[in-house]
Amino acid sequence: MKLDPQIILSASRRTDIPAFYMPWFMEQITTGFFEVINPFNQRVSVVPATPHEVHTIVFWSKNFGPFIDNRFGDHLLDLGYYLFFNFTINSDNTVLEPHVPPLKERFDQLKYLSDHFGPRSIFWRFDPICYYENGQGAVHDNLSDFTAIGEQAAAAGIERCITSFMDHYPKILKRLSSRPGIVLIDPGMAEKVNTLIDLETRLAALNIRLSTCCEKEVLAALPPGSSVMPSSCIPNDLLLELYGGNIARRKDTGQRVKAGCGCQVSVDIGSYRHQPCYHNCLFCYANPISGYGER
Repeated sequence: MKLDPQIILSASRRTDIPAFYMPWFMEQITTGFFEVINPFNQRVSVVPATPHEVHTIVFWSKNFGPFIDNRFGDHLLDLGYYLFFNFTINSDNTVLEPHVPPLKERFDQLKYLSDHFGPRSIFWRFDPICYYENGQGAVHDNLSDFTAIGEQAAAAGIERCITSFMDHYPKILKRLSSRPGIVLIDPGMAEKVNTLIDLETRLAALNIRLSTCCEKEVLAALPPGSSVMPSSCIPNDLLLELYGGNIARRKDTGQRVKAGCGCQVSVDIGSYRHQPCYHNCLFCYANPISGYGER
């Protein structure tokens, strides 16, 4: 008899669970299911969460400190889950990301995750690349620490960096009203191409491959010979290679496939509105306007 594939839990594209909501997450793991509200139609679905039904939990975060300090990962491994990590580490830029830990703390977290769970279970996300003016006419970006982060990632054995350019969603532009003088800029295609070529060259020296998240048009404009590829931030093929088992390998049609998303099928938990992220990043697409502010 053919068994149904196990689930990949994505925790989460909608908020930062490892930084802010691990007690809730572990409570639901103990209960054996999650109740998930569809952000578009508000329908509630029940997502099973037992080790028998879940293969891998893919955690997304900018701060794995609470996850590490409370040894949640060890507990989940003991329960029988496999773990994978999308760790977003951008430059120390408090204009864009006012409430993430200093880079040194994030480097220590990256080393811990690599030492305890293996470097192949981690993707480093530098996401998004962002250009802006600060009211004085000069154009700035958030790439100042990119090489330093790459060096730390390489030392931790990380093999893949995933990046994208900021998408100018209406809610982000509305949020700028709280930051007078800051203007987010969408660079032209030529600048995007040159930026990716530069980052690709820097990472090649560190034996790290560069991939892009939902940047189909920019990839098509890269010169022949570029090794930059579309990413799969939920990489079921890799999860099978790492852990074996029985999981689906088809693309997740609920994601931005037309834009170049290569994620494979998973179930995302968490809530944009009911579990706001308190990093308060200026460019965040997930955080609702009403959730933007001090914790």
